Amino acid sequence: MTDFTQSLSDPAACRAGAVVIGRNEGPRLAACLASLGSEAAAPIVYVDSGSTDDSLDIARRAGADVVVLDPSVPFTAARARNAGFARLMAGPDAPALVMFIDGDCELVPGWLAQAVGFLDSHPQVVAVAGRRRERFPDASIYNRQCEDEWNTPPGPGTPFGGDVLMRSAALSAAGGYRDSLIAGEEPELALRLRRAGGEIWRIDSDMTRHDATMHRLGQFWSRAVRGGHAFAEGAALHGRGPERHYIRETLRALVWGFALPLTILLLALVDRGFLVLLLLYPLQFLRLSRRMGPQAAGLSMLGKFAEANGALRYWLNRLRARQSRIIEYK
Repeated sequence: MTDFTQSLSDPAACRAGAVVIGRNEGPRLAACLASLGSEAAAPIVYVDSGSTDDSLDIARRAGADVVVLDPSVPFTAARARNAGFARLMAGPDAPALVMFIDGDCELVPGWLAQAVGFLDSHPQVVAVAGRRRERFPDASIYNRQCEDEWNTPPGPGTPFGGDVLMRSAALSAAGGYRDSLIAGEEPELALRLRRAGGEIWRIDSDMTRHDATMHRLGQFWSRAVRGGHAFAEGAALHGRGPERHYIRETLRALVWGFALPLTILLLALVDRGFLVLLLLYPLQFLRLSRRMGPQAAGLSMLGKFAEANGALRYWLNRLRARQSRIIEYK
């Protein structure tokens, strides 16, 4: 059993508490909690979103403070993170910093202390992240795509993902994550933090190892649908602002995944010669292949159809005044 209350050898890292969220992560959760314990993050709060495996027992055996979300309210990662943060801050020794990490990730040794030191030397920075890497990038073409997706440039302005070290005061002042978002809640929070005057940084250092466990096309499709939903909802919330949040991503998905094929189909009903417009897709594939390689280009193009599905799903639910449900790919 990992004792998170033990004397901590790293006084910098022990100023940071941690919030872990998960659902049916099993052994991945055990590895996540062990990695936090070895990095001297304390206290640790684990928030569970309706697991049916042994995740709760794993967390309790590891010594984490466990929060179980009420299943009568729709699950979202944002809601889970907020619940964990609230529990963390309600304790007698509320930490000045909080490390958020997904239950399918492991913290890289040494990163937490490095990130705490970065915040200490950059008081204007309110959130810092590093490089998330796939644990098994060559296990499937879909895992490889995730590995490439995580490779965002270091420096200021890059939105963080599920794994991030944040100043507790800045998060509280921002009102936390937006509970209702089923995806894209991290970039949305990053945008609000920047608008409040804080800086977001990604340092050039490995932070976590992620286990996507994607081996089927259906998993890739569901994940891309979720991404399209996030683009559309993010654009609806903040697209009119100077950042044009997710406007480009939403338009790209809708053009390539919906508007263009529908237009070609309708024109072909009048004149089959318009089917020549289908050549736009192989031309786009060749263009993307020069930049990212044929495999990634093919997945990117296929993903546009799924993203368009997700964007349209968001707008349909909004017109019906329905709350969107979480989209899982595992």
